[in-house]
Amino acid sequence: MKSVNANNFRLSIKVWSLVFASFLLLADLPVLAQHNMSNMPGMSKSKSKPKSKTKKKVARKKQPGKKHDMGNMPGMNMPGTHRRKPRARRQKTPAQKNSANKTDMSNMPGMKMPAKPSSSPTQAPKPSPQQMPMNMPGMQMPQASPSASPQTQMNMPGMQMPAASPNPQASPEQKMNMPGMQMPTASPSPGEMSGMKGMENMPGNSMNTGPLLVMSGNSMGVRIGASESNVMNLGQMGSGTSWQPTTSPMYMMDKITGKWLFMAHFNLVAGLNSQGGPRGTTKFESANWFMPIAFRRVGPGTLQLRGMFSLEPFTFARGGSPLLFQTGETYKGQPIIDRQHPHDLFMELSAQYTVPLGEKGSWFTYFGYPGEPALGPPAFMHRASASENPSATLSHHLQDSTHISFGVFTTGFIYRGFKLEGSVFNGHEPDENRYNFDANRWNSRSARLSYEPNNNWSMQVSYGFLRSPEASAPTTDIRRVTASVQYNKPFNRGNWASAFIWGRNHTSSPGELHNLNGYTAESTVNFLDKNYLYTRLELVDKDELLRVSDRALLGIKDDHPSFRIGGYTFGGARDVWNTKKFSMAIGSDLTFYSKPAVLDRLYGNNPVSWRLFLRVRPAKMDMNAHAMHGNTSAETKPKQ
Repeated sequence: MKSVNANNFRLSIKVWSLVFASFLLLADLPVLAQHNMSNMPGMSKSKSKPKSKTKKKVARKKQPGKKHDMGNMPGMNMPGTHRRKPRARRQKTPAQKNSANKTDMSNMPGMKMPAKPSSSPTQAPKPSPQQMPMNMPGMQMPQASPSASPQTQMNMPGMQMPAASPNPQASPEQKMNMPGMQMPTASPSPGEMSGMKGMENMPGNSMNTGPLLVMSGNSMGVRIGASESNVMNLGQMGSGTSWQPTTSPMYMMDKITGKWLFMAHFNLVAGLNSQGGPRGTTKFESANWFMPIAFRRVGPGTLQLRGMFSLEPFTFARGGSPLLFQTGETYKGQPIIDRQHPHDLFMELSAQYTVPLGEKGSWFTYFGYPGEPALGPPAFMHRASASENPSATLSHHLQDSTHISFGVFTTGFIYRGFKLEGSVFNGHEPDENRYNFDANRWNSRSARLSYEPNNNWSMQVSYGFLRSPEASAPTTDIRRVTASVQYNKPFNRGNWASAFIWGRNHTSSPGELHNLNGYTAESTVNFLDKNYLYTRLELVDKDELLRVSDRALLGIKDDHPSFRIGGYTFGGARDVWNTKKFSMAIGSDLTFYSKPAVLDRLYGNNPVSWRLFLRVRPAKMDMNAHAMHGNTSAETKPKQ
């Protein structure tokens, strides 16, 4: 019995020994299954101290292996977008504190890790620039570690990582301010993007004007070539190559297509025109014009193409629009009197090319067929001071009548606020056929000096020789001198534009010399956005008012008697329908006259004229809206 029990006892010892050995083997399996990067090429794992026996292995099983955290590498400051709050851990033993990191990437190909800090407690670690780990331009990271999180962003030189959602309030710890490395801002301004190569040609980009269209102070301008300081201010451009104040309001539509900037300017006035006195009449009519403009950079400069068209040959009464004391041009071979002639269907077809000269200067050439030479102020329909007045000035043929000339070549220089220009052109007035192109010799010439001391003022003086301008007086030449001062003042919810213009015609024909002067003062004030008040005061010398029958009736024997005529217009308008693209207004005005008493038998004692009209044009351009919506570059360029 004892022998049997002894055998059973030995068998039990063997079974328990086998069970205990199996238990130890199973305890070692999780440790063997851990990820080991020590055998990867270029990886050197620090040797761990020899472990004691089973108890230490069991304790190692209870502690989870340390994850590969690249944010803890020296020289790396990784953004912690979704970093968990570290749990409170029990204090490690000295052996665990001194144990080397399981993951050591310092020996990976292409990686240079900073030297480990000195063990000396008195010497602080000072990594040298050569030891900074991630400053190598063009460095490529090996794709050995599959555990890299997509949230890890490595903004190193030569590496462009997509930013999922840039946080403008990122803390300094989330940014890698590495020496020699410049990080792009999250949202560059339009002005910065406009200068980037290729930005101006990107289709569908709101900044596709690139450097062509810019903000110049409080106005909009077109850059001259690639110059950083030369800008053609759109508000400054008058008819032809004339200037008006830069701050003048612009009623235009604009569109950007590829490398082209297109603009459209038009004005339509329709209503009743009633001229008083015995020589007056009442007509329903429409004064109108349409002007498309295109800009593009070509070579070292900027090209401007411009056209101007009018339907007045169809919308005016035969012989012209009734206007007391107006003269100029012919109808059916006879001089036009007390009427304003219709403008031609083709008022302007021109091209201008401007090249920058240094930082503040430029040179330009202008060709028009038809076009406007460098003579006089801007034509009356283009002046901000006359923007609401539908009538032509009585001094038109002494100041700005050359705005339609079939054949013009102009060239000149601009330096800061000065412009000096000269023209050769056809000085003959357009003929009675308002739909064709006239062909006459370019036998007239002119010169003009313009000056803009600041954005609110514009001045000019000019001289021109016109060879046989009037068809009714083919042997008469005109030497014209003009001077003008224009002023414009924007203010809150409005604008005030004024002009003072003088023009003199020195006419010379065989046996006759005449000096005719015209003085014009006009002003338009826009207030509370939708309201307009305007006035025009004129004194002008007229020597073509009387026909042969009129001179016989009055007993005047002089073939060209001269009379000083005064015209005084007062009117107003109000916008009644406005959108982002169009503006419609209703307006009316009254005109009173002064004249010599000898003309009372023809015109009456006190003739009074009035108009009632409807005006349609593009909405006023909002410069701030253009800058905010990216239709222009946000740069502010200095005035020339």
